Amino acid sequence: MSKKLRGNLLLLLTALIWGISFVAQRAGMEYIGPFTFNGIRSLIGGIVLIPVILLLARMDQKGGKNERELSDEEKQAERKTLLLGGLSCGIVLFIASSLQQIGVVYTTAGKAGFITALYIVLVPILGIFIGKKIRPVIWLCVALSVAGLYLLCMKGGFSLSKGDLLVLLCALAFAVHILVIDYFSPKTNGVKLSCIQFFVCGIISLVPMLVFETPVWSQILDCWLPILYAGVLSCGVAYTLQIVAQKDTDPTVASLLLSLESVFAVISGVILLHEHIAARELMGCVIMFAAIIIAQLPSKEERLMDKS
Repeated sequence: MSKKLRGNLLLLLTALIWGISFVAQRAGMEYIGPFTFNGIRSLIGGIVLIPVILLLARMDQKGGKNERELSDEEKQAERKTLLLGGLSCGIVLFIASSLQQIGVVYTTAGKAGFITALYIVLVPILGIFIGKKIRPVIWLCVALSVAGLYLLCMKGGFSLSKGDLLVLLCALAFAVHILVIDYFSPKTNGVKLSCIQFFVCGIISLVPMLVFETPVWSQILDCWLPILYAGVLSCGVAYTLQIVAQKDTDPTVASLLLSLESVFAVISGVILLHEHIAARELMGCVIMFAAIIIAQLPSKEERLMDKS
């Protein structure tokens, strides 16, 4: 098997894990509150990434990656950037994941998957405010997304349901999260950054958990499978697979494969939770998925740069 094919298969597996995660999140809400679920899953995700960090460091040593020795000032600056990045990403992740977790209580896993995936369209739009150029085709994607969202969520009026609105706000928060990661990841270790953000998100989640919810150990143990799936597989394993796979995969192909997460969310919701998708909602999914795909296609300039 070639490295490229292996990388594509690993990314497909990553999308599948993330798609099923929406089912795990919805199933977990039958037992515990959203902040309890998010707090525990995030802490588990952070713990799972610790051995990954150690393993990757060991692989770098065996691979003979000899970087120049950093001065004490440079090491201190790097640690400061890592901690600041982890804290910033963790706070935004807390907001995004909390909105998503509460939202899936009031909507289906399939809808949540597609609405959340709108962050792919929202990222370039938000990029305008930090000086990044937006391609004209993105406005087409915005129009398609609005049309798809209408078919998927609007019923008998022009108002979103509570769950759909929360997940839409979650997509906006995830778009901000991606921009924050985009700023910090080139400056520090990506896996360490992710590990810290999970711990920050988990610790912050414990505060509203204690204030608004009454966690009971028996109920937490009753939903051990959804929590472990979301924490170990969705946070730890899938993130690691993405890092490993993208070393041998074209970025555009990688983003297209990962966007299948929304499709897997619908399929797993129908199979595992017996959710019903009406013809109108299915059409909305198709239109939104088209917008997601078009938003990720490279521009003419990017294709020329790849060839050169």
